[in-house]
Amino acid sequence: MDIQTDTLNHQQLILQEVNKLPLLSKKQKTLIFKKGDDPLNSVDTDKYFYFVMSGKIKIYQIDFNSSKEQTLYLLSRGDMFDVVSLLDGSKREYISEVLEDTQLIQMPLADVENMILQDAQFRQFFYSYLASQLKSMEELAISLSFYDVYQRVIQLFSRFVYTDKNNNKSLQVIDNLKHEDIASMVGSVRKVVNRSLQKLKQDGIIELSRKKIHIKNFQKLLDKLNI
Repeated sequence: MDIQTDTLNHQQLILQEVNKLPLLSKKQKTLIFKKGDDPLNSVDTDKYFYFVMSGKIKIYQIDFNSSKEQTLYLLSRGDMFDVVSLLDGSKREYISEVLEDTQLIQMPLADVENMILQDAQFRQFFYSYLASQLKSMEELAISLSFYDVYQRVIQLFSRFVYTDKNNNKSLQVIDNLKHEDIASMVGSVRKVVNRSLQKLKQDGIIELSRKKIHIKNFQKLLDKLNI
């Protein structure tokens, strides 16, 4: 099982646990946001925790001197936020943007802490999710330090390749992102990322349409990753 398949399975299991929340918390709220909304920037994540039930949210920071944007997390169905605030009680500075209409479940941090303490199954899922988040941030730091934009794009695609039980592979979560959003995830700008995408297209690795990136040859993608 590859990393992305494992992550998606954990997300599904987390959602199963969240569906039991009416029995665990009377203070939970269901929140609905539209594309373009900023759902979390003005909310105290040192008080509340969020489960993504559907949709897609970008969590990012901006250097206002250079206007350069860096995506920290891309949250989709089954993701949780903010794990760091839950663990240390800190209030973090970030900006959020809804990329697709999104449904969140909001819970007080204290209730989620109780779930971790009292529900062994949820605790196992939570720590597995935490490990995957830490690994993702480590990979981002290494990628920004050692690889050019072309290699960063390849690494990004490889992280979001999903393999189903029949060994069929597809690109998920990032397959319909704008090129600006992909640039933000790899610490670059749209113009440079466009050149990398065109090179991948010329190499027969991907197909590009207006709102879709389709990987034609997964083996070539992996071969490029190992160069």
